[in-house]
Amino acid sequence: MTPSKLSAALLALTLASPIAAQEAQSLRQRVEAKLAEVGPGTRFGLIVTAEDGREIVAINPDQRFIPASNTKIFTTAAAFATLSGLDQPDADSGTAVRLDLSGKTAPDVILEGHGDARLSSAKDCTADCLATLADAVAARTRVVHDVIGDDSIYPDQRWGPGMSWNNIPSRSGTAASALTLDDNELPLSVTPGKIGAAPALDFPPYYQVDNRAVTVAAGETKLDFDRAPNGMSLRLSGVIAVGAKPEVLRLGIDDPAHYAAWTFRRLLEARGVRVTGAVTARHRPLTSADDPKERLGAPVTRQPFAAPLARLTPLPLAQDLTLINKVSQNLHAELMLRRVSYRDGSGSIADGAAAVGAMLERAGVPRRAYDFSDGSGMSSYNRVAPRGVTILLRWIAGQPWGAAFRETLPIAGVDGTLAKRFSGTALERRLFAKTGTLNASSALSGYMTGKSGRTLIFSIYANDMPEGVSATKTMDAALELIAAEN
Repeated sequence: MTPSKLSAALLALTLASPIAAQEAQSLRQRVEAKLAEVGPGTRFGLIVTAEDGREIVAINPDQRFIPASNTKIFTTAAAFATLSGLDQPDADSGTAVRLDLSGKTAPDVILEGHGDARLSSAKDCTADCLATLADAVAARTRVVHDVIGDDSIYPDQRWGPGMSWNNIPSRSGTAASALTLDDNELPLSVTPGKIGAAPALDFPPYYQVDNRAVTVAAGETKLDFDRAPNGMSLRLSGVIAVGAKPEVLRLGIDDPAHYAAWTFRRLLEARGVRVTGAVTARHRPLTSADDPKERLGAPVTRQPFAAPLARLTPLPLAQDLTLINKVSQNLHAELMLRRVSYRDGSGSIADGAAAVGAMLERAGVPRRAYDFSDGSGMSSYNRVAPRGVTILLRWIAGQPWGAAFRETLPIAGVDGTLAKRFSGTALERRLFAKTGTLNASSALSGYMTGKSGRTLIFSIYANDMPEGVSATKTMDAALELIAAEN
């Protein structure tokens, strides 16, 4: 380049930079104005970058926010980064059954969980079916003593620190266990009766139900239920209209290993197997050995399993990773965190958080940008900074499994938790992101295609919303504004 051309280029760059800076400042001001429409009290964090990391808009990018279900981004990314054979049948996690005589005249039946999240007792089950294991027992013996649910490969840590206790009775807060059945949910079908009478109930008789609901002449069905943690008595209240369709409530399970054993007993008895003993659960207490900070590098010791009578082989784990992100499945995310940690640790939450932290260190995410107490985002103790999230997402995009990870995310206006968002906008089918909703918290992070056709990486959070205030539409509008100008 000649001196005259070089001078001209430098002059053009000098003139262009202030213009670019002014345009960026103007866009930020308009985005801030849009977010301000939510009203006082709500705290926002936002960053949007180009694929090369260049920042386009940044508002409080280094403040820490409750990520809600954006936590699942970190959990599923850790699975992609640390586990192998995700597209192969998941033999490692398959539930097993074995018989143990232990000096008794009839053997105990031990149902062993190995971390599978997809074991099913559904009548129309075709894969990963509990009935297959019941058939194996029935083919070997006609009398058994105790039926034992064993989830001891992971420590007994059913809920993450910081999860609200009021979520425990619901499907959102059902307990995590290495022995999981039917998503650790129990369906309760409520059918209206005569006006003024209690509705009829149809459910597996695991809980005792105090039915205080009432059938009314007309109006909207409003049913509620409550149960003390680890309690077996559930109170149903509310109203259901006389002509309404049956309402199906999903009840959480506090001791999944016991519930699986209880269900297994019913399957055995249906096959003519006589059970002479009790239904019990076998857990492994949480100890200091389950915390990497307490272990100080000492290896984790594991007891070998006896040869099983039969063992299931679940479908590929990649399908479960897609389920976790598409519909924001809390229980499966919690089990994935334990699964990730079991390779080098004990299957504890602390070991899972350490595995996620090791991945984030490799990705170049500053340590101050995150803290995790669970794998699903139900914990109010979790914290992330938007800039840290986009650093991770950019790193993911450069990994061999980056495209596979992106395919697990909901698509705007198409599926999952984004099926009804961005419909009819320029971002429909052009935004791929994980949602998040928790008490006074809303989140969205992922990838979107700007008007120019370039990929943008973004992370946006709203925290501390006053009661009755929603920031979702405003957050979406802010992203639409940014995408329209990039």
